[in-house]
Amino acid sequence: MQTGIHTISLWLMILLYVFAGINHFLRPKIYIKIMPSYFPAKKFLNIAAGIAEITLGIALYFDETRYWAAWIIMAMLTSFFPVHIHMQQLAPFKMGKFTLTKQLAFIRTLLQFVLIYWAYTFTR
Repeated sequence: MQTGIHTISLWLMILLYVFAGINHFLRPKIYIKIMPSYFPAKKFLNIAAGIAEITLGIALYFDETRYWAAWIIMAMLTSFFPVHIHMQQLAPFKMGKFTLTKQLAFIRTLLQFVLIYWAYTFTR
């Protein structure tokens, strides 16, 4: 049985991943820019990440797929660590109107651990 806070948390996570996935299509240059140079087919990877985030966000909604969606989200977030480390190396740099400083890039990398734990709460 889910508590009210757990349900709100679930809806926030669903919205986070669906909107983050959509953003890959609205602002692809931002995502492609932060990928390390050794990543092949950056445009394809950006599209794949966007589709994965939207799909997994939707899969979190359903009881039957939530467990596996959460585990796959944790794996996906782990796979994003090279990008976040690369962002720290690039910083400071412009992301649209926003400047990403070294401190913010570091905090963004630490946030990955929070997001991974958050997804983990939906595997139980």
